[in-house]
Amino acid sequence: MPADEFSLIARYFSAFGAGPAVALGVGDDCAILKLEPGERLATSVDTVVAGVHFLEESLPEDVGYRAVAAAASDLAAMGARPLGMTLALTLPDADELWLHSFSQGVGAAATDLALPLVGGDTTRGPLTITVQVFGALPAGKALLRGGAQLGDAVYVSGTLGDAAGGLALLEGRYRPDPAAAEYLEQRFFRPSPRLALGMLLLNEASAAIDISDGLLADAGHIAAASGVRIQLDPERLPLSPALAAHPDRDQVLRWALAGGDDYELCFCLSPGAAVPADCTRVGEVVAGEGVSCPGFDGLAAGYNHFL
Repeated sequence: MPADEFSLIARYFSAFGAGPAVALGVGDDCAILKLEPGERLATSVDTVVAGVHFLEESLPEDVGYRAVAAAASDLAAMGARPLGMTLALTLPDADELWLHSFSQGVGAAATDLALPLVGGDTTRGPLTITVQVFGALPAGKALLRGGAQLGDAVYVSGTLGDAAGGLALLEGRYRPDPAAAEYLEQRFFRPSPRLALGMLLLNEASAAIDISDGLLADAGHIAAASGVRIQLDPERLPLSPALAAHPDRDQVLRWALAGGDDYELCFCLSPGAAVPADCTRVGEVVAGEGVSCPGFDGLAAGYNHFL
């Protein structure tokens, strides 16, 4: 007899709901999350669709992990402390082998990112995954896009372009050596949202955003919201050894600037501010509007689903 949606949820997802902020998890009409005195709720939602955001032949556990990590990156961009998440899953059919593997990825992300799964929904249709995340912020505090000041330095965390290189590998457009291939695939399927860094920057950064659409596009969002211009230096972009080994440096820099899916943070600090570990200065805030990057100013920035 085919499994119904309630038995699927109980079998594959009910074990991931425990956490210090969870007063009531899966099983009732709503979950209940606890906030500390003086905190406010931050929430964001992301949807990924098979064939659009991930290759349909991707391993289910990788799809599950990546969907959660991508959503959690929005909490990092705001400096929020993670509380929990919900998952809405649209499935072509109740393939229990697929569901078991997918749930392992979701569970691993829930553990790694301190995001217990407190509710959700399942329905039938084209494979679509929607993750809503919840976080806590001190009242009156948040990392926003609109606070960059003239003279601020612009930084990014980690390395850029790895996910784009990993996608090129998966699509057969790039053939690195095995060690580099493993690293780039991992960076694509298992991003590491910078939750701890976001909370650290809460009292330090004037503006911040997570790099989901590529540095050019996302720095452009900061520039637009802040009413400033951001000048980027392509020679300062932090590159992993795996990506830097690509023989075409121009292609590497294009991936780093516009490839997207890095889920690192781009943020602005005032001159003289302490720079967190594993972060690199890539530009500065000046008068004007938009984003400039010598040699790459004509590069298309970001992805539009409706173009």
